[in-house]
Amino acid sequence: MILQPVLNVFLLALLFVPVAALAVMALVRATGRGRALWAMRLVMLLACVFMLLRPGIGGGATETLATDTDIVLVVDTTASIVAEDWNGDEPRLDGVRADVQAIVDEYPGARFALITFDASADLRMPLTTDTTALISSLEVLRPEVTSQSRGSSVGIADQLLSDTLSTAAESSPDRSRMVFYFGDGEQTVASAPESFDGSADLTDAGAVLGYGTAEGGPMKLTTGGVDGSSSEYIEYEGENALSVIDETNLEAIASDLGVDYQHRTADSALSLPDAPSTTTTYAKSGTVGTVTELYWIAALVVVALLGVELMRASMLIARLRLLRAPTASPARKRTDGGAA
Repeated sequence: MILQPVLNVFLLALLFVPVAALAVMALVRATGRGRALWAMRLVMLLACVFMLLRPGIGGGATETLATDTDIVLVVDTTASIVAEDWNGDEPRLDGVRADVQAIVDEYPGARFALITFDASADLRMPLTTDTTALISSLEVLRPEVTSQSRGSSVGIADQLLSDTLSTAAESSPDRSRMVFYFGDGEQTVASAPESFDGSADLTDAGAVLGYGTAEGGPMKLTTGGVDGSSSEYIEYEGENALSVIDETNLEAIASDLGVDYQHRTADSALSLPDAPSTTTTYAKSGTVGTVTELYWIAALVVVALLGVELMRASMLIARLRLLRAPTASPARKRTDGGAA
């Protein structure tokens, strides 16, 4: 049995020993039913002490996995990321979210950073193990406002990615680094895409994931309002504008980073690389003991004894009320001093 006291043991002793001493003295002096009552109260006190000591039994153990890897996610947030050609007519961003969740599940214990890009690149979330915050950020992620769009380059995040990886390498040189790029490869500015080769030496593994179809998909207007989108679509020359995947650009990015390219569709499983060999503890990192708590047994004893005390107090109160109730005075005999 192990103990996990709620308070310091010496403080518990300071609180309960004087009360226990008084209870023992009252028990010794009591007679008849009084002795039974004080014995019950002493048991209740000991049960409270037992509860606060939080006893438990060491049981089985659970094994955990840890990936000592820093993973940077680079996500396209241009208007084309909501083009509706994922799984039929769903936005591509739904596919990105599903794949990010798969990556989080595949590398437990890793630290994640989130970079988004449209007309400029932004570090939305620095490296953290808080995957709940990461998934929440992606859930509320919306593309740039359509009316403010001035075109974008698929390589605009090259410098920010390089800086993020460099910082991670300097602060934690023993951790490996992975990069996952999510986009459709559509270049909407006249200049050529920037190269990601500056990040190649800092990237141990990862993938470039491409979304979209050759036929293309329509894009809803993004308004920047509360719901983020409109029911209307972006138009070009009187018709719905279509966003088409450019796999040539995506394959070039994969080549720059030294990782594989995958074209993603809803009906295909995501293929993820193994954690890099430089990862220090991508394996069974140890055991975490579990404890079976026993304090609830003492809690049941306290509840039962309190129930007895409350019942006894109710009976005493009822008896006192009966003793205080006024008694009816006997009827006075009528005397009239003679017959009527």
